[in-house]
Formats: sequence, structure tokens, C-alpha cells
Amino acid sequence: MAKNLLIVESPAKAKTIEKILGEDFEVKSCYGHIRDLEKGDMGIDVKNSYKPRYIVPPEKQKVVKELKSVAKKSGEVWLATDEDREGEAISWHLCEVLGLNPKTTKRIVFHEITKPAIQSAIKQPRTVDMNLVDAQQARRILDRIVGFELSPVLWRKMSMKNNLSAGRVQSVAVRIIAEREREINAFTPVSTFRIEALFTARDTSNNNVSFSAEGKKYASADGAEDFLKSCLGAEFEITDIQVKPGKKSPAAPFTTSTLQQEASRKLGYSVSRTMLLAQKLYESGMITYMRTDSVNLGETAMDNLKKEINSRFGKNYFEPRKYKNKNESAQEAHEAIRPTYLENITVEDADCRKLYELIWKRTMASQMADAELEKTIAKIQISTNKEELTASGEVLKFEGFLKVYREDSDDDEINEEAQQEGMLPPLALNQKLPLKEMKATERFSRPLPRYTEASLVKKLEELGIGRPSTYAPTISTILKRGYVEKRDKEGLKRDFNIFSLKGNTIHKRVEQETTGAEKSKLFPTDLGLVVTDFLKQYFDDIMDYNFTARIEEEFDEVAAGKLKWSNMIDDFYIPFKKDVDSTIENAERIRGERELGVDTESGKKVIARMGRYGPMVQIGDVSDEDKPRFAKLKNTQSIETISFDEAMELFKLPRILGQFEGKEVSVSIGRFGPYIAHDKRFYSLSKEFDPYTISFEETIPIITEKRAAKEERTIKVFEKEKLQLLRGPYGPYIKQGLRNFKIPKDKQEGVADLTVEEIKAIIEEVKANPPKRAPRKKKTG
Repeated sequence: MAKNLLIVESPAKAKTIEKILGEDFEVKSCYGHIRDLEKGDMGIDVKNSYKPRYIVPPEKQKVVKELKSVAKKSGEVWLATDEDREGEAISWHLCEVLGLNPKTTKRIVFHEITKPAIQSAIKQPRTVDMNLVDAQQARRILDRIVGFELSPVLWRKMSMKNNLSAGRVQSVAVRIIAEREREINAFTPVSTFRIEALFTARDTSNNNVSFSAEGKKYASADGAEDFLKSCLGAEFEITDIQVKPGKKSPAAPFTTSTLQQEASRKLGYSVSRTMLLAQKLYESGMITYMRTDSVNLGETAMDNLKKEINSRFGKNYFEPRKYKNKNESAQEAHEAIRPTYLENITVEDADCRKLYELIWKRTMASQMADAELEKTIAKIQISTNKEELTASGEVLKFEGFLKVYREDSDDDEINEEAQQEGMLPPLALNQKLPLKEMKATERFSRPLPRYTEASLVKKLEELGIGRPSTYAPTISTILKRGYVEKRDKEGLKRDFNIFSLKGNTIHKRVEQETTGAEKSKLFPTDLGLVVTDFLKQYFDDIMDYNFTARIEEEFDEVAAGKLKWSNMIDDFYIPFKKDVDSTIENAERIRGERELGVDTESGKKVIARMGRYGPMVQIGDVSDEDKPRFAKLKNTQSIETISFDEAMELFKLPRILGQFEGKEVSVSIGRFGPYIAHDKRFYSLSKEFDPYTISFEETIPIITEKRAAKEERTIKVFEKEKLQLLRGPYGPYIKQGLRNFKIPKDKQEGVADLTVEEIKAIIEEVKANPPKRAPRKKKTG
């Protein structure tokens, strides 16, 4: 009897499911999407209700051929692609390609790859849900229309390289980052003086311990100093003590976006790495489906959590909780991300271990009791003025869920002064407190932080833009397109004032702090800023947050069968197409220029602008008699913020530093970055050296070391024939122009004695019989 054929999206998933189903089923992978829209003419028949034209791309033809062959020999074909809209669409495409009827072909879905879940799904098959398929098609078609219509507008209207692109979600994501950058650039810090007094008191062991109390803030140095003067010779007495119970509750189990955020904060993972590892865990049967916006836990999971928490920590640690979604349309999945087997605290796979343990802890904590606290607030009177100080501290009475898990928050989002409250010694009403020191410390307000990948996902989710499956690809796209870059920013040194009252004397000192340092943040590039401005000016609907969120809601309505997908596209396309045609006809070309000043030597205008190959500064104009001079901006500089002096500094390259071995040494920046030039040879500079400040003395060791390394690598050079015999990490080889040729093993020993004719013969032999390349690994869906 022929086996049943079950088709899933990835080989790893196929392997796990085949073990569960046994001999009755053969499980094959389709490796994700097997069809896509044609590239030519959008792949959409706009005049015929936006009918899509699908093709099987060349890289998927072999997979489709194999599936057709296996399907013919099989008893029955079952479809078990992922349970979201993308998975539903893949099942429908499989029906189309394999000649299956979507109305009768058995389609199964499951939220976890476990034996009970798979067996339950097999007992309750359904058919392909065309509403979900239509919702996915609507998204794909709408995004294709936006990309195909908008990108040529950018090519025509912007004086830059022609690989520009725009997208319905990606362009809005860039706008979010661009607006935050401009808020930061426009921000002016305001300083205030924070009052902190340090007292001593006896603890329970009768030892002297220190604790701090805070006063009100002062807007000026004079006000802060006057306050300290008013405290000279003062007595400090406790006038009020309040002890209040408090509690902390656990966070909900993970959704896709909260997992991405917490993995970023706790583990330092990018959004794409988190999704890659989560998919690996899901396909190996360790966690539930990783694309979800639901915080719900099923009954079976709740029962297992109760048993696990009670047995590990005791009954007083368990507290059942039902979490509700903020997003009313959360419907694509039925459960939050959780371990499939709670008894597994960890996993063997070293790559996935940290992420799995994070999911395990968060799931456990979500059904555990509140942490119970006791908060003490003491008011301290100052005898010489009417102000008062406040000391506060908290004691953890019962740790509850904190025994397992403590949720992080983005460091930048925490107010500088919102510190973890410490312990206070026993205090009593009317108790006199000896003052050790009182300080007024200058602190500066800070702008909102730049986005991380995870905090951008949070913002997109808050605005209702995108869905769990779109966050990671959106971020990957804007980084790949060069509209945004992820980098660190060095902080700047800043002075701040401190007044201190100690021993009845007031002292003033100035200290330094580093401000503005950031790690792995998203910065808009000049290209991203210029494209954002252009799209906002001419396509305000596309760039509008509410409009983009409303489109997402309409996709949800299509998925629920409440809206016809072609009508939805029609409502969007007709006004959009008018905007496209109008912009092509009427909009001026944009270069993103900013005038900086006038060059004192030539009297010519200095501007910063986008050039064909990126942001640059220019002295003079193309219409001038003399050619204009150009200089490329540094990676950390921007058209919007570069000053005139900084721009003029860029024209100092190439710098002539001196003579070495009778030849000139200079530094400059080329296509591949900064370099040293000496004796017709070029030596790249590492990041630790700045071409604008590097000294002559610093260049000499670089030249000598790199030259020696190159000479050591060189076996023989034939200048006339432009051939080189070189040593590489895998043995000697021939270099001809930009091509390398491997030397056969039998000729490697006497490589230094090879003649030009022998070298040419080796090259011809390799060209005639090129080495076979190892096949590239196919990506799983």
C-alpha cells in the first residue's frame, strides 16, 4: 500500500515529524515558497482585478519536480505548512503546482511539533482556508505594486545611484528612525542640580551604616549653592515614616515581538538571529510556533505549568493568570511562545540554549506568584530651612516569580535617577541623623534614545504597522538598502559641577563625564533621510503611520472573510497611481543639498549634498570655469549636521607626511577606505588610525610590516606577463590579474623553479577543467 505524502516547509521540520508519524507517512519539504510573482510588468494584471501571474523560480524547479514525482506514487497528499497566512499560501501554491484540489486536499495545522499535537491534527484535517490565502496575496501584491511603482520614481527624481527602492512598511520604518534622529539633533540639554544627603545610622547589629536621602532639584548653580549654605550648622531629624506593602507582577509569556525585544536586551541578539534560532527550536519540537502575537496559554500548558511550579518551588509559588492581547486582531496563532516540554530546562544545541532558557524562564514566571515588597519612606526635616529630604528603600519579603525571572527594560528608557532602591537601616520618629556629606550634583536632561532593532519592533507594533512575520525582514531590508545602519557611537566628554557640604564647609569642584555613547543603535543614513523627505512630500499616504496601520487592519479583514482582496487593492491603487504619475511629471530632482558657507581661498560656495556614490561636500559649481572640488563625508558625519569647519577639514586629504627611503609618504581615502601610499604601493589603514590625524612616525611601522608580509607571501613575479606566484593559507597559487589559479600538488614542491610557459600551461589546464564547486545549502522556509 502506497504511503501518504505529508509536505512541510523545511527539512528539519520534516525530519522531526517523520519520526512522530512513523511508516504510514513519507514527509517531504518544499523549502518555503515554491512560486512567486513574475518579475516583468510587476507580475500583476492590473486591468484584470489585479490577477497575479505566478512562476516557479529556477531555484525551486528541482524541488517541484521531485514533489510531483513523489505525489504521483503516494496514496494521498497532506499539506502541513505553517499555520499563519504565509503557510496557508504555500499550501495553496502546492495545490496549484501539484494539481491538487484545495477544496478536498487535507490540510493540517499545529502549534507545536509534538506527538499529541501532530496526532490530533491528523485526526482533524481541514482544507485550505482561501481567506488566509487571499490576505497573504493581498499583502504580496500591494507590496509589489508599491515597490514597482515607487522605485522608478526615486531613480528619476534623485541624483543618486539607481538601486534605490521604496516599500510600504520599510519606508515607514525608516521614517520612524529618521524622525528620532532629527529630534536628537534638535535637542538642547538643560542642566539641573540634584540634592543628595548622606547620613549614618545604626543597623540591627549596632554597626554604623550609610544611607542617602534626596531633596528637590534646583535649576541653577546659584540656587543649589544657596541651599547648601542654608544647611550650614543644621540639625536633621526624622519627622515621618511610612511603611507600605508593595508587589511586582510577572510579564506575559512571549509573543514574537516581546521575544525579540528581551533577547536583544538580555542576550544582545539581533532580531533576525532571534528568529533564526527560534525557528530552529520550533522545528526540532522544543518550542511552540515562533510567529505569534498571542499571549494566551492553552489548558494543557497551564496544567503542566501548575505541576512543574508546585514540584520545583512549592504551592505558594503558583498563581494561575490569564493574559489579554492589547491587539484585538491577534488571531494568527492560538498560543504564546512556550516550551513544548517544561521538564526540559535546557537544550543540547549550544546556539539555541540561551534563547530556549529565556523562553522557559519567562513561561514559568508568567504563572508564578507576585513578588511581595515592603517599601519604607522617611521624611527628614532640616532645622535651618523649610525644605525636607526623603529617604526610601524596599525589602523583598517574598520573591515569587523573581526566583525564576526578572524582566529587563531598555537602559535608555530608564530615567537616570530611577535607581534600584536599596535597604534602609531601622529608623524612628524624631531620630536625629548625623550628616556625613550633602552634595548638589549637576545633571543634564537627555534626548530620547536612538532605536535598537528590538525597540523599533516595539514601536512598529505600538503603531499597528506590520505583523509578527514582517518585523525581521523589514529591518533586514532597510539595513541592506543602506537607508539605515547599525553602529556604535562614541561618547563626548562633558564637564559638570558638584557643590558639597562637608564639615561645615562648602566646596566646589568640576568633574567630567562621558555622554552620548551608544551601542548597536540604528542611525538613518543621509540617503535614508533624503528618500524619507522625498516620499513624505509626494506620497504622504504611504508614509502616514495611521494609513499604514489601517492597511494592516484591512488585511485582517480579508483574512476574516469580511473584505474582498481585489476591492481593497483597488481602493489603494487608484489614488496611489495618480500620485505616481503626478510626481513623475511635476516633481523636481532632489539632491538633498545644504549650504555651509563660502571658501575663503576661492570665494566659492561650500555645500553638503548627496552625490551619486553617497554624501559629500563640494566647493564650487559645475558651471564654474574651474572644476568643483569634492570630498566624501566620514561614516560618522551627516549632511544635516556637518559644520563648515568640519567640511573644510575633509579637503585636507591627501596629506603629504614626509619622506621615507627617499620616497613620499601620503595618506588618503579611496574606494575601499583610508590608505597609505608609498613608492607606488598602497597599504590600507586599520580603524584605529584616522587618516586626518595619523603622524608620519605612525605610518612607518605599518609600511615596513605590511611590505615584509607581502614579500614573504611573494615567491616570484613576472612583471611583463603580469603573473605572480604567491603563498596562501592553502598553499602556493598563481595570480593573473584578479584571478587566482591553484597549482597541482605534484608541482608545488618546486614552485619557485616554474617557468612562464609552465605557469601558462597550468592556467590553461585549470580553465579547461574548472574545479567543481560544492553545492550551496538551500535555505529552509
